[in-house]
Amino acid sequence: MIELLRRVREEGGRHVAIMAHLSHKRELSTQKVKAAVNRLQKEAYATIRSQSPIMRGINDDADVWAEKWRLEVSMGIIPYYMFMARDTGAQKYFDVPMVKAQNLYSNALRNCSGLIRTARGPSMSCTPGKVEVTGVEEIMGQKAFILRFLQCRDEGWIGRPFFAKYDPEAVWFDDLEPLDGMELPWDESGLPRPVPEVIQ
Repeated sequence: MIELLRRVREEGGRHVAIMAHLSHKRELSTQKVKAAVNRLQKEAYATIRSQSPIMRGINDDADVWAEKWRLEVSMGIIPYYMFMARDTGAQKYFDVPMVKAQNLYSNALRNCSGLIRTARGPSMSCTPGKVEVTGVEEIMGQKAFILRFLQCRDEGWIGRPFFAKYDPEAVWFDDLEPLDGMELPWDESGLPRPVPEVIQ
């Protein structure tokens, strides 16, 4: 594999990025893992980025994420994403409410250098696209989640903020409800609605 990746870089002129799913710093603690990371970086010229879901009872703690990100950066691994646990059969065992995940993400970043602030999240890779939970604020007198699309089936939504009713129990995009007088940017099937025109 090392030889193949090197050829892709040297002969194909392509950048090689490896997405590593690293849920806890313990996964980086063995000499075998450290040697593998070093070989991928030094011999295959690959960039390694890390991503993981936030999972109850495993890494639902800001200090765990901050320590993991600091260790990754010291090894040359780029923190990339904190995900919400996907809506699969195992979700009910590991899910963390959006509000807790967003607080945890913010608290973890506060204890890290700027080199670690490449990590985005918490986000959900769901039917309409990749939705990031950016915070909780009061909007028109209602407590609300502030969200945005990092990726979307309709590229016009990418980067645009939108709002949903605050729900301390919400764990997935289809738990969200629109604020009074507003719509969520997806329909009942989960597909994006048309992007509204920007008022200048």
